[in-house]
Amino acid sequence: MPDRPASPPHASRWAVLVCVTTLCGSALFSGPLLGSDLRRTPIVEAVKSARPSVVNIKGEKTLGASDPQVLQGDVGRRVNGMGTGVVIDPAGYIITNHHVIDGVREIQVTTADEHEYIAKLVSRDPETDLAVIKIDPTEPLPVVKIGTSRDLMPGESVVAVGNAYGYEHTATRGIISALHRAVQVSDAQYYEDLIQTDASINPGNSGGPLLNIDGEMIGINVAVRAGAQGIGFAIPVDKAVSVAADLLAAHGLQRVWHGVQLEADGPQAGLAPVVGSVADESPAKLAGLESGDVITRIGNLEVERALDFHRAILGLDVGQSTDLLVRRGDETVNLTLTVAKVPGYLKPAVGPYWELLGVELKPTPDDEFRQNYRTRYRGGLSVTAVRPDSPAASHGIREGDVLVGMHIWETISFKNVDYVVDRVRSHSDSASLNPVKFYVLRGSETLYGYLPIPVAMGKTVQR
Repeated sequence: MPDRPASPPHASRWAVLVCVTTLCGSALFSGPLLGSDLRRTPIVEAVKSARPSVVNIKGEKTLGASDPQVLQGDVGRRVNGMGTGVVIDPAGYIITNHHVIDGVREIQVTTADEHEYIAKLVSRDPETDLAVIKIDPTEPLPVVKIGTSRDLMPGESVVAVGNAYGYEHTATRGIISALHRAVQVSDAQYYEDLIQTDASINPGNSGGPLLNIDGEMIGINVAVRAGAQGIGFAIPVDKAVSVAADLLAAHGLQRVWHGVQLEADGPQAGLAPVVGSVADESPAKLAGLESGDVITRIGNLEVERALDFHRAILGLDVGQSTDLLVRRGDETVNLTLTVAKVPGYLKPAVGPYWELLGVELKPTPDDEFRQNYRTRYRGGLSVTAVRPDSPAASHGIREGDVLVGMHIWETISFKNVDYVVDRVRSHSDSASLNPVKFYVLRGSETLYGYLPIPVAMGKTVQR
């Protein structure tokens, strides 16, 4: 058997060197990468914490004069709109801008985990450009961490998150450039007391959160200055949650009654709400709630602001009870609140179109119509009220609009509306007429949309 060749000089030394190098390489690259902790910055953590509560909103809509960056010639045109929303309650309540959902025929919502839903409008406030919509998720949704806008500082870092140009969950960073800006976006939309930021806010970002470095929502992105670079605006979060609380309170009063009037958040935003008044013979009065009480918990929900109280009430049905924990002076008091049916005197007087379409209408005098509107239409019916969560509200009709036509027929009188509604619900080709195209006058504009008419209800009252 031939002898094995002798090992070359220093072979064992090379083997040891190769072995050590391999082991060192394994040790270096099998664990966390060097510097990874430095990459996980506060901005990364802020975006990560807020992302699950941010939703994307899409849907065909009619452009209105209040939409930022809309040219006058585009008003009334239907386009594929987009925007953003933020989850404020696990049950699926979402805050967004009014102009994002205004005129949208079907509000399509996609959550961060890519589940898709059709949302319904809960309530809205065109003046502040805020709205609350609702989806019905299969599981509770993550809720955004709400901060405060009381202590914002020019120069502090912020992050805007939203559906920029349709690119979902886009995050941009910047600073707070200024506070308390008043901005005239269009002839129909004026904002007071906005946050100005140089974080990029693009079309589609509207309704999304502006975050501080702790990942707390400190504003609702609302507008970008056309033609400017590095100038965007957001509604301060204290204002936004106060409006959202009012919208949810009004929505809740359609279902149940508690009789509690909470003081406005104002400078106390982020603190437990104070009871301003308690209605006589109301559920709250029977529960022992008093003016000046501070509500700190309702059910299992810790109450930090009026919004928390009102969203908890939305989960209750008539006759259902919930525990209250209140602070009364130096004492802590446990109470039980049983919500009741809304008394008749609190319900608005409604006509035949309130339940059917969601609007209250009244004739517009001929001389008033001719004086206020230069149009080819001969007359119309003024919209005096719009019921939240109704077909009319969901499809862009506002209080103050004048309904001038439905399908091919004018709507000068109630009989005109009755004729259209009855034709849709009784005609053999009703499917081809429903939803009905409607036309409204809004200021100097003529807008149109599509209004579904329920076919299962009885005929309208003939006048």
